[in-house]
Amino acid sequence: MRRLAPALRLDGADAELIDLIKSIVAACKEISFRVGQGELSDVLGSTLNENVQGETQKKLDVISNELLKDLILETGSVMAISSEEEESTVPGNPQGKYLVTFDPLDGSSNTDINSLIGTIFSILPAPQGADPADPSIFLQPGTAQIAAGYVLYGPATLMALTTGKGTKMYTLDKTYGGFLLTTEQVSIPGVTSEFAINMSNQRYWQPAMQNYIADLLKGKEGPRGKNFNMRWIAAMVGDVHRILCRGGIFAYPRDLKDPKKPDKLRLMYEANPMSFLVEQAGGASTTGYERIMKIQPVDIHQRVPVILGSKHEVESCLQYHQPM
Repeated sequence: MRRLAPALRLDGADAELIDLIKSIVAACKEISFRVGQGELSDVLGSTLNENVQGETQKKLDVISNELLKDLILETGSVMAISSEEEESTVPGNPQGKYLVTFDPLDGSSNTDINSLIGTIFSILPAPQGADPADPSIFLQPGTAQIAAGYVLYGPATLMALTTGKGTKMYTLDKTYGGFLLTTEQVSIPGVTSEFAINMSNQRYWQPAMQNYIADLLKGKEGPRGKNFNMRWIAAMVGDVHRILCRGGIFAYPRDLKDPKKPDKLRLMYEANPMSFLVEQAGGASTTGYERIMKIQPVDIHQRVPVILGSKHEVESCLQYHQPM
């Protein structure tokens, strides 16, 4: 099995990009250790603070954010970072080649029940000569991403990673402390009979998603002519990982539960990196009306609806979103 750096070199990654990814991975290995210690290291539970999203921060949110921020900026190759937990961007080296965005601990509400959580990251090119303190340098469509990935903290610590040459899976070998390439090329089956969605919000969805899910639930007797199973982990990183492993469709559609926040997932920290991984594995990703990675961001904390997974099933869902 190949180690991380040799595998990245074979995909054409240069030395600076490899070093940056290794720094992200180093932070994730430390997060994995902290997560694994759980109650023993007093990292469970919430702080008394809220993040910029208005969400109560878990202790591990804060720890993970600081670890990633410190190790990424120490590389010297990063002009600035943008984190879901930070109100604004954090400047780094004005001559840095890269920008990094990340969700330090996706699904952090799962920490207290010892369920799946993970770190999601994206690497963008830095506009040379730009002001590192200017958040607008991050407002690039997902198609500009140089690399993206997530690290899943489960029974094993796994990383899905793409540099635009397909999606690969790595597993943390705790014997020597590094990630080994365990899946050379992830390929999402085009056809599926599994869907992942938060059904408790059903009454707030738009009609297109209401009708699509209603037809899935009708099973063999309905218009789809087959039975579907529902799976829901309540952490995007876990649901997307399942799709990369065996197919499926994941949706977090627009809803009217909170009219001020009709969309849940963040474009830069969640939707774009996950879309890059899914598309590089042969899947598809959309808002229901446009390809996610073509969206021109207008704000670093912008939220969007997300539908992604097995290509043919995503296309079936899109048919419900077409104007009548």
